[in-house]
Parts: sequence; C-alpha cells; structure tokens
Amino acid sequence: MELQDAIHQAVLGELQEHGYAALSMDGVASRAQTGKATLYRRWPSKLELVVDAFKHSAPDTKPPADSGDLREELLAVLRHEADSLDGASGAAARGLMAELVRTPELARVVRPFLADPFLAPMMEVLRRAAVRGEIPVAALTPRIAAVGPDIVRQHAMINGTPVPPEVLVEVVDDVVLPLLRGIGIART
Repeated sequence: MELQDAIHQAVLGELQEHGYAALSMDGVASRAQTGKATLYRRWPSKLELVVDAFKHSAPDTKPPADSGDLREELLAVLRHEADSLDGASGAAARGLMAELVRTPELARVVRPFLADPFLAPMMEVLRRAAVRGEIPVAALTPRIAAVGPDIVRQHAMINGTPVPPEVLVEVVDDVVLPLLRGIGIART
C-alpha cells in the first residue's frame, strides 16, 4: 500500500509540474522510487495510471452536518471544495482539466472516470432543505446541485487558488440561493 500511495503521489506531482502530455511512466517511476515495470504490471497505460491516481486521491466528500441552515451548509460544501482544489490533488486536477480542453480524445476517454465528488453532498444539502420546505422539490436535480461547485472550479481554473472566502459567499448569496428560490416561481 505504501508503494501504491507513493505512485499515486508521484502521478499527481508529475501532472502538477509537467501536465498530462509530458507525464511519462519513467518520470512517475523515478519520483516514486520504483521501476517502470512495476507500473506497467498494474497500469498498462499512463491514462489508466492517471485515472487510478485521481480515484484514490479524490477528497472525502461527506455532506456537512445537518444544521438546519441551508446557506451555511452550502458554504460548508463549497469551502471543502475550495480547500481540496488548493491541495496537491487539486493542482493536478486543474492541470488535467486544462489538458481535457486541449485534447478532445483524452476528454472522451477520461470524463466517465472523473465524476464530481461534490455532487452527492450538494444533493444531500438540497434534499434536506426541500424536506424543511426552504426550496422546492423541483430544485433537486444534478444540474442545479452542480452550479455552485462548477463556479468554484471555474474560478480556481481562471484565477488560481486559494479561492477567497468572499468568492464562496458571492457564489452562494448571489447565484445559488437566488437560483434555488426562483425555481418555484419559474415553474409554477
């Protein structure tokens, strides 16, 4: 398990420093202090190695405690996302996202393996709010739940990290809450 963790960290480091296009099995092996054959026995290609590294380094994304306060719970999820984007795996993820834009073939292959880890906690926060009657049940869709996390990711991609706390407050107060509250009006 130690070797596998070292390999995953090496992949993230190589992605952060060199990007996907320049990532090599030699570079990963050297950084992880192992042989290239060890990598190829488990991962036949660098794509499989990268996908596996991301799966194992994905942030633990449990919903925040049920406080009964929709705004605070939304902010808690977005703070967690912002913190994860600021770490090593976040930097590697930002590099890979940029590569996906440049390489449509890579995007087609990788996207199914790179699910948004913040979708489930957002859906749970929205579900709780709907049960309390704060938002309409119509707001319980993956697209609506993804709005806040998508904006935070976009901010990190364009402006870098860390994402300032005031940006998270703006996303919640100026975008997500008005969207959630307007759904009932728009769909009636």
